[in-house]
Amino acid sequence: MTEVEIYTDGACSGNPGAGGWGALLRCNGVEKELSGGEDNTTNNRMELTAVISALKALKRSCKIVLHTDSRYVMDGVNEWLPKWRLNGWRTANKKTPVKNIDLWQELETQLAKHEIKWIWVKGHNGHAENERVDKLARDEAKKRVPTI
Repeated sequence: MTEVEIYTDGACSGNPGAGGWGALLRCNGVEKELSGGEDNTTNNRMELTAVISALKALKRSCKIVLHTDSRYVMDGVNEWLPKWRLNGWRTANKKTPVKNIDLWQELETQLAKHEIKWIWVKGHNGHAENERVDKLARDEAKKRVPTI
């Protein structure tokens, strides 16, 4: 199985506001940067979109080490997702719909294709790859900030 390292980040100017996401994929010494954004979004949506976009860029099942500074994404995948599915995509109180359900369901589909080890990285702490994807995300968000 092909081994891939992935680094992801999301950013938002206002929350909600202009958002961006960035991802870095590394495999066998080859790197690929991905980025994008939305005009009216949230930071959490951009964090999720970064991971989804990185996974969708892979053409086959891979063994992945995925680095993120988002506790929301990492805890969501490792703790909340199985419970949400059992609760019919409702939170622990079984009444409130899960926020960003469209992205969580897409992420769940992408996760099923790969073997993933999650690593949390402290953001804005000098980690080279995290700083790199943070810049990609911030640059995308800046493109979408309305000008006067």
